[in-house]
Amino acid sequence: MQPLQFEPIIKRARWGGRRLHTILHKSLGPEADYAESWEIADHGDDQSRVIDGPRAGRSLPDLDTSENQAVFGRHAGLQQFPLLVKFLDANDRLSVQVHPDDTLARRFDPKENGKTEAWVVIDAQPGSRLFAGLQPGVDEPRLRAALAENRLEDCLHSISVQAGDAVFVPAGTVHAIGEGIVLAEIQQSSDLTFRLYDWGRMGSDGQPRPLHVEQSMQCTDFETGPVEAVQPVPVGEEAGLSEELVRCDYFVIRRHTLRSTLQFAQDDSFHVLMTLAGLARLRAGEFTLDLQPGQSVLLPAARDETSIEPVDECVLLDSFLP
Repeated sequence: MQPLQFEPIIKRARWGGRRLHTILHKSLGPEADYAESWEIADHGDDQSRVIDGPRAGRSLPDLDTSENQAVFGRHAGLQQFPLLVKFLDANDRLSVQVHPDDTLARRFDPKENGKTEAWVVIDAQPGSRLFAGLQPGVDEPRLRAALAENRLEDCLHSISVQAGDAVFVPAGTVHAIGEGIVLAEIQQSSDLTFRLYDWGRMGSDGQPRPLHVEQSMQCTDFETGPVEAVQPVPVGEEAGLSEELVRCDYFVIRRHTLRSTLQFAQDDSFHVLMTLAGLARLRAGEFTLDLQPGQSVLLPAARDETSIEPVDECVLLDSFLP
């Protein structure tokens, strides 16, 4: 089964901008509020479709069903592609949110999963910040009091970030993406989000946007505390620098900085590759694909011998199941 490319699902939001095009080469319309590019999605009405090759036009859930073993390998039997993979352009600050874990998610919506996620910063303007976790000692009464006084930011932990930083955000973590940041997001296949705070802003109708305070309180893990950027763990030097950024129950994320050819092991597992910087050529048997920033590809578990040769120094994000 050859590597699969999918048509990006582009989404607009009030906090979006134009950098999905200027940095990541996405094809956009003339508007100035393009917020997300869903690269690989199997969620509700948002279904990725193959754009070329013998499976062109087929949806990801179709492949999950009809070629389950070939796609998933040692994880065969999955009924849904388990990851939702995105690029985000936060031209403005996002609302403060919290996501439920699997158990709580199914109480709110039996068809939904929990939402544990991770961010890898691609570009950040000077002074850009990510908000992740609560300040030490913040409990529910203190959080509610801050909400009532419209000063929730006093309870939030934030970190200054630059390109290359990664943050792991388990379900139950209060968080927000600050303005000026472009990032890759890898998460469970879920879109269940509760808005806790919106910085006192008004919606397009001049009214405050709806908040989900009670749901957010139910989902918040008050034991999490401040969340810092991850410390990458080197995993090999064969093709430059490979490092593991995140390992959890739902996904593993590695980053490969390629200075020579990387050979992908036949590990009977799918891999989602996202090109963050540089140029490279992917080869899988007779199949070849030129990679540039913003390009994503799914390597199915059943694949020919696969290698990636950098044209210049290339940075790839590699996500797979543990």
